[in-house]
Amino acid sequence: MFEAVVTLCLALSREMCREVTLPGIWAAEVEDCRAALAAVSGVTGGPELVADGPPRCREAGPALAFDEIAPGVLVHRGEVAEADRGNLGDIANIAVVIGTRSVAVIDSGSARWIGEAVWRAIRARTALPVSHVILTHVHPDHVFGATALTEAGAMVVAHVGLARALADRQAGYLDSLGRLIGPSALIGTVPPPVDRAVSGEAEIDLGGRVLRLRAWPPAHSGTDLTVLDSASGVLFAGDLVFDDHLPALDGTVRGWAAVLEEMRQDGASLVVPGHGGPVLPWPAGGAATARYLEVLARDARAAVAKGERLGDAVGHIAAEERGRWRLFDAFNARNATVAFTEMEWE
Repeated sequence: MFEAVVTLCLALSREMCREVTLPGIWAAEVEDCRAALAAVSGVTGGPELVADGPPRCREAGPALAFDEIAPGVLVHRGEVAEADRGNLGDIANIAVVIGTRSVAVIDSGSARWIGEAVWRAIRARTALPVSHVILTHVHPDHVFGATALTEAGAMVVAHVGLARALADRQAGYLDSLGRLIGPSALIGTVPPPVDRAVSGEAEIDLGGRVLRLRAWPPAHSGTDLTVLDSASGVLFAGDLVFDDHLPALDGTVRGWAAVLEEMRQDGASLVVPGHGGPVLPWPAGGAATARYLEVLARDARAAVAKGERLGDAVGHIAAEERGRWRLFDAFNARNATVAFTEMEWE
């Protein structure tokens, strides 16, 4: 197979370049690729980039690895790690759901290169159009691969609060990602638009299967959205459910616990967490997350009741959970700070 690419370089450092895939061009023969390329204008990725030569066709690059967990339901497991130059930001789970008319992608990774690799994986499986990219929340490891798919015609669907939250945070997110994964890996990455904002419940019909979307009040974040595939009974929980990777709190510990309890009634039989897994039984698969939140809230509440200072309390809040999760030291102190502050206002 062949795809169209253009080499983009950082304007201030012409040695930092990346071959960026042009959206939507995928052909079995190089001549067909070149014919399709003649009809597109290319990718700029922002004013800080310059093209090193014209767009061209080449053999398709590597696709992201997916496992089929149910008929027509594919999941990629991201590394349980923090983003770095080794994993290039591939640290979140990504799902693909295939209907009879179109395809939906649920979450899109940290950078455009991941969205490009998702596109290749889909094209290797089906010629159906990618109609929707559903973003489960605002965090950068879930959203910044989306434009590689939207430029090929997909619509971005997200929580009603995501567009504003992303606008407020995107500069900091992109700056941090550039330091973590390297500026060249981030080339072509821009914040995605939100075409359809969900404030309660919504449905997407892919043909032969309906996805049920639900926007939640503040929990893991202020922008959490879940997706239930009615055909397979798979619930895509985003970061409302963690496995192996310590849960990361960017919202409210009490709100998150309440949302998890309500999610148990959704009628799903399997869950895809935002990290780990990549597939767990439901609702049993949410038990570890719920337990951690309970311990976090209990210890934070007790520390506040004792009149402890925050700096002293974060060292022991939820300490009993240390051996049960990876990345405990990277995230628990931050979680403890958020929970302690919340309990001060309880």
